[in-house]
Amino acid sequence: MDTSRAPALSARPVRPGEDFSRVALTAAAAELLDALWERHGALMFHQSGGCCDGSAPMCYPAGEFLTGDADEQLGIFDLPGRGQLGFWMSKEQFAYWSHTHLTVDVVTGRGSGFSLEAPEGKRFLIRSEILDIP
Repeated sequence: MDTSRAPALSARPVRPGEDFSRVALTAAAAELLDALWERHGALMFHQSGGCCDGSAPMCYPAGEFLTGDADEQLGIFDLPGRGQLGFWMSKEQFAYWSHTHLTVDVVTGRGSGFSLEAPEGKRFLIRSEILDIP
């Protein structure tokens, strides 16, 4: 089993009535987020719905990507020594992905979006698996 891709940090659930995490970070993603936080301050994720780099998690300075009624917050990461990082997705996209657990990972290579990791020669991506919920 490849433990380098295993979830290392789960987000706190925030959706009403849910007591399970819908999103997690690999250790590599958490390490890159720590470096990005150092340079840019507080961060957030918004799961892209197909623009730019396909369907990729985009990392922005907190508040730079404006969320609203059309977005769903899936969880909040408590990053040790940093603070809280929210993970958002459009409600329309969530309707398709609601049966999955998402793990944010990082790989070498530049994406084509506006996510903060692009200048690092890395890109965030989503690994998903079916949720086993009633």
